[in-house]
Amino acid sequence: MVNRGIGPRVASVAHMTDTDLAPLAFDCPRCGNAVSARFWGPCDACVAQLRATMTVVAETVETEYVPKMNVTPNAVALKDD
Repeated sequence: MVNRGIGPRVASVAHMTDTDLAPLAFDCPRCGNAVSARFWGPCDACVAQLRATMTVVAETVETEYVPKMNVTPNAVALKDD
């Protein structure tokens, strides 16, 4: 990677190896239990509970666009030729 003197030199994702993704030991930020995982975040039990309680089904909402009353038409669009 070429450093052109603009800011610090940052490693790209292409340079990551499997050793960089070794499991970390930390406390779950949600329940406080000890966790060993590749990335920081909630433990598997908390993730399962969050997915069970927070998952919703997407709905399609049918509506018609109605412009606001303070919107004025473009002068060019109203111009008669």
